Amino acid sequence: MTGARAWALPAVLLAVGVGWGATQPLGKIATSGGAGPFGLIFWQLVVCVLVLGGLTLARGKGLPLTWATLRFYLIVAVLGTLVPNATFYISVSRLPSGIMSILISTVPMLAFPIALLLRTERFSVRRLGGLALGLAGVALIALPGTSLSGPSLPDPAMAAFLPLALVGPLFYALEGTYVARFGTAGMDAVQAMFGASVAGLVLCLPMALALGQFYLPFPAGRAEAALVLSSALHGLLYASYVWLAARAGAVFAAQTSYIVTGSGVLWAMLLLGERISPLVGLALVIMLCGVALVRPSGRKTVSDTRQGLECSA
Repeated sequence: MTGARAWALPAVLLAVGVGWGATQPLGKIATSGGAGPFGLIFWQLVVCVLVLGGLTLARGKGLPLTWATLRFYLIVAVLGTLVPNATFYISVSRLPSGIMSILISTVPMLAFPIALLLRTERFSVRRLGGLALGLAGVALIALPGTSLSGPSLPDPAMAAFLPLALVGPLFYALEGTYVARFGTAGMDAVQAMFGASVAGLVLCLPMALALGQFYLPFPAGRAEAALVLSSALHGLLYASYVWLAARAGAVFAAQTSYIVTGSGVLWAMLLLGERISPLVGLALVIMLCGVALVRPSGRKTVSDTRQGLECSA
């Protein structure tokens, strides 16, 4: 590679990771207006459809409508958007945003035992050790307090929401396993996520209405602005991620996950004034080491390309 190209790819990698890290605290701000999770998801998907749809049309592509693509849209919408986003908005309204950024790194750790059960991955002592480190990191966050720092969470009662916060990463892992096994029905990544966003929008509207969570985001305030910015970032950054993976390879592009987790903690400090204890900092280091051990080397996996890095919170 030329010198300019050699610098360009890491710069894009850094920009994508830092941008995605900002979506966690923005999601927390979005919940401050009091809207229910499915109301937030609906408007988030509206923005995603506009962004990803615009990118799809600009590239001269449409939205394939076959039984295979429709099945893909519905399954990915449920596994990758509706369920994890609902649990995200409930959890992030009660847990520090920095903690949520750390927990998103558990996606490949959760994908590994699922892949073992489905026999799509071989057993590895190294990756089992990575899974153990990830669980140890979560346990450190859940501990009430130690001589290192006092409580790892501002309120010990918050620990009750940690299992709910892990539902999102679990469903991302399930989604990744599905895509790894059955593919994207012949579509490219942006096109596939556009269709999944449309399907999610169709499914979400009746749920928001039935639960009394539908609302009109007007007049727009701080919460609405955060939701729009977060959603637009997801669409644009996902497209950038796909571009990066196509040019630099999936393994290189997947390193954004480390930047997302670390920058998410820093963005929470900057935007929300959060401060993490040394115990949580230790948990972050342990979990990132676990990610490094669990992640397979030299080949593409869907948990690499979809580690919560999609048009969802």
